[in-house]
Amino acid sequence: MAQQTITSIGPVSLAKIMGVAYAFLGLLIGGLFSLISLVGAMGAMGQDRGAGVVGMLFGVGAVIIAPIVYGCLGFIGGLITGVLYNLVAKVGGGLEIELS
Repeated sequence: MAQQTITSIGPVSLAKIMGVAYAFLGLLIGGLFSLISLVGAMGAMGQDRGAGVVGMLFGVGAVIIAPIVYGCLGFIGGLITGVLYNLVAKVGGGLEIELS
């Protein structure tokens, strides 16, 4: 088994991967917020119609906005992480992995 060392990572490449991964995470979290707001909206419908509508809009907005926000933050975080890794790898020698 050959042992290799990763001495450099393409920051934009890492940023794209992390952006997509975080967008999926945002979709999951947005879906959970949507379900929670739907339950709250159903409870509020009996008391105040305006509160129920606002709750449903918040739920739909969470499914749309959360993946976009999480994806953008993941992209920025990946870009910063890639640049920092390259700086640290010059000093520390990189990350060793074993390939088969």
